[in-house]
Amino acid sequence: MSKPLYPTFVLHIHLPTKHMATVALKSTEGKWIMASTILASAMAFIDGTALNVVLPALQQSLNASGADLFWILNAYLLILAALILIGGSLGDRLGRKKIFMIGIAIFIVGSAACGLAPGVTFLIIFRIIQGVGGALMIPGSLSLISSSINPKERGKAIGTWSAVTTVVTMGGPILGGALADAGLWRYIFFINIPIGVAALIFLALKVKESRDEDNNQPLDFPGAITIALGLAALTFGFLRIPATGFNWQVDAALGIGVAMLVAFIIIEKKSKHPMMPLQLFSNLTFSGANLLSFFLYAGLGAGMLFLSLNLVQVQGYSQLQSGLTFLPFTIMMITIARFAGALADKHGPRLLLIVGPAMAGAGLLILSFVKQTNGPGDYWTSFLPGVIVFGLGMSFTVAPLTASVMGSVDDHFSGTASGVNNAITRIANVFANAIFGALAVLFFTGALQNEINGIPLKAKEKQEIIAAGKNLGNAEVPESVSANDKKRVEQAYHQGFISAYAKIMRISAGLGFMGALMSVIFIRNKAVKKRKAA
Repeated sequence: MSKPLYPTFVLHIHLPTKHMATVALKSTEGKWIMASTILASAMAFIDGTALNVVLPALQQSLNASGADLFWILNAYLLILAALILIGGSLGDRLGRKKIFMIGIAIFIVGSAACGLAPGVTFLIIFRIIQGVGGALMIPGSLSLISSSINPKERGKAIGTWSAVTTVVTMGGPILGGALADAGLWRYIFFINIPIGVAALIFLALKVKESRDEDNNQPLDFPGAITIALGLAALTFGFLRIPATGFNWQVDAALGIGVAMLVAFIIIEKKSKHPMMPLQLFSNLTFSGANLLSFFLYAGLGAGMLFLSLNLVQVQGYSQLQSGLTFLPFTIMMITIARFAGALADKHGPRLLLIVGPAMAGAGLLILSFVKQTNGPGDYWTSFLPGVIVFGLGMSFTVAPLTASVMGSVDDHFSGTASGVNNAITRIANVFANAIFGALAVLFFTGALQNEINGIPLKAKEKQEIIAAGKNLGNAEVPESVSANDKKRVEQAYHQGFISAYAKIMRISAGLGFMGALMSVIFIRNKAVKKRKAA
């Protein structure tokens, strides 16, 4: 099954397969399993795909800085990356239904708390709670389907699950934009509550427990804790750089983060039952596919996040219009990815994994050259060409990438390989949010200094204007600036943000090209086909 990432939020979804027709499941329980897993997946995907679209409204409502936005994203992702492999193992050992339900319940509690959060700090804490719930819930969906439904019906069941969740994911940005424009951005969290409660009722009343009775392996909690602390320390360090520069706090945080990641590798190497078996990386194709995932999804997450901010905060799009701009991307992912998967099965994935990421990088590069426009009316000639090229590249990449990951290892390790790749993509986005968040503020303030040089301002006014740059596109002109200069300062903010946006998009494009290079160096069709034939 292919697992694309929705452009703005770094969430894996499984695309429709040739089995996406309605499933005639033989058992009533199977239908309830399908209903509950679809509801739970929809809850996670709506929350994720809508969040970036409402970030501008959230930032303004909570008076959040640019660094705050990246913490709001990373708080969820770093916990998810650290615990998602543990979550899958817990379900196998303690009961898939039980862990799935616990995950849904925690996610509901976290969502309700996020919707009620009075400020940024509380929202970040509650996003961590969501991450814990997601780590238990997300692996449980397909695990419950795979373990509980007749093998002859399984392909159709997963195909139906894929189709429905993909359609739901398409609606996430549109729903988020509509709610944000109505001043109801908190409802992207509240909407999870009735969906999750319905899933819990179905599971409690209609679904039996299933577990792997032979699975007595200990869980790798040391590995999970170490990588979570490492990612958190690196996020803190990078996001502090724009405000303080390289002081002892930043140096200590980055040093601790690197040390924790090194410790994680040592723990995984010595552990008898590691969450991320390092021996898998001895296969060059598997390593190359994961390096490709890391670079491509880091560029994807950063590029699409800043595109969303640019559209709303600088280009004058409403948040609904911003959500709709990604619709061509999603349509291409649905219609083309199946064709790309068939090509990969027939001819091998290597060529597609070179051309696809390169096209995705080219699309991001095209988007980087878009300057100030006249608003949504210019979308067709400004942003759409880049979105189409980028969408084509991703559409040709996701299915062959999954085929490479799954086909490069023995069947015994296929589930672990999929989980590792899933975690790698989320780790990539944690790094992207932290590093690009810091770079964006530095690029923005640097460009802003040049833009205001021609404006007759006092030294104190210039300092206040630069200080407001931490808010990126949401920066407001200080009250001390005269009415005559206010308009020019606003234009300077817009031009400064566009300059920072262009640099971020070009770096993101470079990451896409790096992904293509990983395919050139590491991916081999024979390695994948040999495993598939074995």
